[in-house]
Amino acid sequence: MKQNQQAAKPLFSYRKYWAECYGPAPFLPMSRAEMDDLGWDSCDIIIVTGDAYVDHPSFGMAVIGRTLEAQGFRVGIISQPDWRSKDAFQALGKPNLFFGVAAGNMDSMINRYTADRKLRHDDAYSPNDEGGRRPDRAVAVYSQRCKEAFKGVPVIIGSIEASLRRIAHYDYWSDKVRRSVLMDSKADLLVYGNAERAIIEIAHRIAGGEEAHQIRDIRGTAFVRKRVPDGWTIIDSSTIDTPGKVTPHLNPYEVSESGGSKDCDKDNSKDSSKDTQSDIQTVTIIDPLSARKNKLNRETSVIRLPDYETVKSDPVLYAHASRVLHLETNPGNARALVQKHGEREVWLNPPPIPLETEEMDGVFGLPYQRVPHPSYGDAKIPAFDMIKTSVNIMRGCFGGCTFCSITEHEGRIIQSRSKESILQEIENIRDKTPGFTGIVSDLGGPTANMWRLNCKSKTIEENCRRLSCVYPSICKNLDTDQMPLVDLYRDAREIPGVKKVLIASGLRYDLAVETPEYVQELVTHHVGGYLKIAPEHTEGGPLSKMMKPGMGTYDRFKKMFEKYSKLAGKKQYLIPYFIAAHPGTTDEDMMNLALWLKRNEFRADQVQAFYPSPMASATAMYYSERNPLKKVGRNTERVITPRGHRHRRLHKAFLRYHDADNWPMLREALKEMGRADLIGTGKKHLIPPHQPRSWVPPKGQPMLSQHTGLPPRADGSRVNRKKTANKPKSRRTNAGTPRRRK
Repeated sequence: MKQNQQAAKPLFSYRKYWAECYGPAPFLPMSRAEMDDLGWDSCDIIIVTGDAYVDHPSFGMAVIGRTLEAQGFRVGIISQPDWRSKDAFQALGKPNLFFGVAAGNMDSMINRYTADRKLRHDDAYSPNDEGGRRPDRAVAVYSQRCKEAFKGVPVIIGSIEASLRRIAHYDYWSDKVRRSVLMDSKADLLVYGNAERAIIEIAHRIAGGEEAHQIRDIRGTAFVRKRVPDGWTIIDSSTIDTPGKVTPHLNPYEVSESGGSKDCDKDNSKDSSKDTQSDIQTVTIIDPLSARKNKLNRETSVIRLPDYETVKSDPVLYAHASRVLHLETNPGNARALVQKHGEREVWLNPPPIPLETEEMDGVFGLPYQRVPHPSYGDAKIPAFDMIKTSVNIMRGCFGGCTFCSITEHEGRIIQSRSKESILQEIENIRDKTPGFTGIVSDLGGPTANMWRLNCKSKTIEENCRRLSCVYPSICKNLDTDQMPLVDLYRDAREIPGVKKVLIASGLRYDLAVETPEYVQELVTHHVGGYLKIAPEHTEGGPLSKMMKPGMGTYDRFKKMFEKYSKLAGKKQYLIPYFIAAHPGTTDEDMMNLALWLKRNEFRADQVQAFYPSPMASATAMYYSERNPLKKVGRNTERVITPRGHRHRRLHKAFLRYHDADNWPMLREALKEMGRADLIGTGKKHLIPPHQPRSWVPPKGQPMLSQHTGLPPRADGSRVNRKKTANKPKSRRTNAGTPRRRK
């Protein structure tokens, strides 16, 4: 299984499949009637998705569907099927090649539950914002139903849900480590990251007669196999970092590799890469130091992560596995990874090669209708309404924020569209979007201002192993010139029919200050009164665990923002976002943040609590209480982790220090912390000593913090612990926009 590290076949250089004669469909069909109108007797590929089908380049099913259609394949869509039986999965008939399964643009668990694990009753990706239209762990459920609907049809899973669950991962909702989604879904292949390269090659190879279980050499894919093939060199990951003395576990290299498993699908028993030849393997097992000294061939070497049972029972080794995975994400130097799950191996090929500008232009230039499928009628799809006049100008993020999953999914290398392609899309919005008012709502992507920013040296980029290009400081090899972006903004404003171009994507203000001209252009022409940025915290402890810059950079940007707003004759406000209960955050850190908010007269309407999403480095901190940003060992740095509903609620309460509902909890906490001096009615105080006369305790919500003691009611009586302690409820949501107090 040779891996060419850099060569990648251009997306649109394949010989098209014979069905190209049908031409592009107005909409990818969602019913047999639509297939009949197109003259199709069957679909070559059917995409099953947890989102409503919107034919727009911001929706994954549309991008993958149109990309496969451009290769000549007939692609159908099954959107938000009833997962309780196989019937809905038979609606378009049997696909000739495979099912492609996706949870949607969001992880299904994050989509359905709040950070407090409470069920959401809405879904922005569903018609009329209706919740409950997708199952928990949608990828696994949909995959199983596809296999029930048509036995023997390959199932290829993808989307951010599959991408972030490709190995054993901590699952916040069940509070345990779960095995790879490959094992639960029994899929033939998993495609992670940006999927265009991999899915196009898979489609052509299956169309050419290859079995899905024989395809083992495509970058950006993962699969289950019986064992490491002969001729490979296994690198023991525990010698990359030294986790220290651990509870002895069975050595995975001494396990017989011939055993079968009833949980594995037929693809594993027919693996074509010598998996079944002999129990005696001709593999070499070495440590990373020997691999470097001997200049080991990366194309035939694989790093073994601690197995599923080990990371499930040992948080330190879980943190170690997380660190190793994040170190192997650069397409230029990443090696394959393998992790044993019972008697089978979950194998991850290196990440996909990023798309070139011409390929990005090709993907975004496909014939999208830019509206929801007509079957939805007049139903509103909030996610579409939010982005229908926005333009995605790039992919990827080199920020490396530990709580964010963008890097794990899209990679650290920025993939940019050309200016011409972006301007053409703005014209398409003007000409095709119903009700366009002349306002482009965003030119951005994962971040607002990383377009065309890359490493100055291709060689350095291919060999870099940094987790972030901007932390702890901006890398000297990073090109930070944002003048090309300034030129793009100016050209976009000049398009006839465009009145205003707003920038709504998250701004990296630490990069913005490197080009003052960019800040001036942004503030003068592209801010709609408020600009949202995300310092996330004020204190060094949590910021170091987030890999975010200190407040000195924020202050520098704030001065520029106010200076250029004044020069433009505009009254504009900077709106900072903060995270509560992030790993590494103490009660004192949150207290200091609350004091900063009060000094600066900010009042957060609704606040964001840390959400442990699968595979994020901060999630590894949350679960293991170790810091995977450094070498992980038994004596490695311990990370203070706010856990439990009460502790997390206290941290959120500090962000909403101005809310009387939180004062009883905060008074008790401040007394416990020895900071009763912050209770009073003066400017130096954080909260008052008494509740307002009109205050009524929130129904069903105890005023207890994680600290000892019973807070008083407004009348001075004590809360009855028995009646309230086990009924934590919140009438607040977890996301929103902070509001500056006037």
